[in-house]
Amino acid sequence: MTLKGLAAVSLCLCASALILAQEPQPQQFGQPQPARAVTVAAIPGVVAAGAQWQLVWSGTDNADGIVGTADGGLLFAQEQPHRVSKLDRSDRVSVYVENTNGAGSLAIDASGRILTVQRTCTDPGLRLASPCAEPTKVAVIHPERERKVLAESFEGKPFGRLNDLVVSRNGGVYFTVGGAYYVSPGGQVSSVGTGLRTNGIMLSPDEKTLYVTNGPVVVAFDVRPDGTVANQRDFVKLAAGGSGDGLAVDGAGRLYVTSAPGVQAFGPDGTYLGVIPTPRNVISVAFAGPDKRMLYVVGSGAADAQGNEIRTPPGVRNNAKSIFKIAMLAQGFTGRAK
Repeated sequence: MTLKGLAAVSLCLCASALILAQEPQPQQFGQPQPARAVTVAAIPGVVAAGAQWQLVWSGTDNADGIVGTADGGLLFAQEQPHRVSKLDRSDRVSVYVENTNGAGSLAIDASGRILTVQRTCTDPGLRLASPCAEPTKVAVIHPERERKVLAESFEGKPFGRLNDLVVSRNGGVYFTVGGAYYVSPGGQVSSVGTGLRTNGIMLSPDEKTLYVTNGPVVVAFDVRPDGTVANQRDFVKLAAGGSGDGLAVDGAGRLYVTSAPGVQAFGPDGTYLGVIPTPRNVISVAFAGPDKRMLYVVGSGAADAQGNEIRTPPGVRNNAKSIFKIAMLAQGFTGRAK
């Protein structure tokens, strides 16, 4: 082959390599860990030895951001089908809110409105022809007549994929998306803390302390009268390991943190009380049921009708989830939905 021919082949190969490099590569997703047998040890005042987790719902279309309702039920967000479903106090499921624009976590304010973080089209498992351009939002989605956006940007920039939220009794909303933010009842958005890698967020029962997960620790802030915060500090390190995800509080001010090993419990002073091991790695936690005496969790993964783990093909995100409940000695905080 002549030098001219070699040059042509080389140019062709380089162009082909460039085209291949520019083609989007299929995203890789791991599969959830399978279910496991667990034995619950006693945590005084929290849970009795030998308490049993009960599976109350499972499905392939996701569940997240759970919150208890005043009638003893439980709401859970289903991002991909754009709905909120409800388990009543007898664990019967129904669709509660539709057209939620990717609701991913839920809260209920003092007037009974349902608030959510709308993740729009940001699910990494969606096979979009072009990047998601719709901004994510903190919004009221129920009742229908009161739907409205509370926040969709900070200092002119969109938030990105939102994680979690909690609403104070006066209507201020704290939420997470990489960092943490606060939207006041008047609609002003401010940043919360520095150097955070957040997920779950929760207020103490007296709303004087804000808790935020930050990887293997939970940080705390003092809440000022105007809803802004001060005095960022590490509150607890997750003694049972893992990274923190969802948060809940009980009536005694104890803090519950979901992690791979289960739900880790801490006293109001940060004392580690123990871990409630869970049948699956858990992402969300809430007190619900009659008198808030049940603790509910969302676990990653689910089994089919034959008892086999649900698996997805390579490149397809597995959104299967399972919801479990366990009877508690502790009672959830009754002065706020979550």
